[in-house]
Amino acid sequence: MEELIVKTPAKINFGLNVIEKRPDGYHNIETIFYPVDLFDTLTFSRSKKYILETDNKILSSEKDNLITKAKNLLEDFTKKKLNVKIHLTKNIPIGAGLGGGSSDAAAVLKTLNKIFQLNLDSFSLNDLASKLGSDVPFFLNPYPSFASSRGEILEQIDFKIKYPILLVYPGIFVSTKWAYEKITPVEPAISLIELYRKRKLQMENFRELIKNDFEIPVMNEFPGIKLLEEELYELGAGFVLMSGSGSTLFALFENINSAEEAIKNIGGKYFTFLQR
Repeated sequence: MEELIVKTPAKINFGLNVIEKRPDGYHNIETIFYPVDLFDTLTFSRSKKYILETDNKILSSEKDNLITKAKNLLEDFTKKKLNVKIHLTKNIPIGAGLGGGSSDAAAVLKTLNKIFQLNLDSFSLNDLASKLGSDVPFFLNPYPSFASSRGEILEQIDFKIKYPILLVYPGIFVSTKWAYEKITPVEPAISLIELYRKRKLQMENFRELIKNDFEIPVMNEFPGIKLLEEELYELGAGFVLMSGSGSTLFALFENINSAEEAIKNIGGKYFTFLQR
């Protein structure tokens, strides 16, 4: 192996219901994980010791990131030393509710399993992934999926968002731990999987039926996110929702022209990404 390059996608949460707090301190949720074509890039190459390089200043000074955690977890599980150089090109904003760190971690598990011929099956990889984070298992095979329990129980679904998706990250870091502390769990009137099965996931129904339970506490604490949501609707979005615990919003538009026009109005102020 001279060099192996792996692209790791972001995700959005198409709806997120926090149902109940569990005895173990975690929360049962339901969500639809949906991959988007915004990618980090991991480059793996030979090395006599483990090296992690990155173009991101925050991660370069952070010793306990998810990439290193994934490598260490594999070493502990296999009892093998995994000396490799990993270079991370970071394109997915950190702490934005887009799962960038989890996606990177999943790629490390899969790629090191391949490079070092560890021969771990999908069940073992999934178990390791769930130890790293609730949404890491999704990124082992990032296909639209209904997620339940902590988010690690996945059911792939034939779900396609047929509209341009505009991601807008306002640069506000929201702690997931803080967000869960502020939330009041509640059983949804109708679950996301039922909406999917009954074919009710149409644009005209989205604002009525699709919610993210984190929006109320997060937008109360950070009113700028609420103002951004209102601005996106004013710019012609048919549906706007926060992804994960925030602060990224994704907006669906009827056509590319209206999405591009929205970017012209807000693109200079925030990080934006348009999936056509």
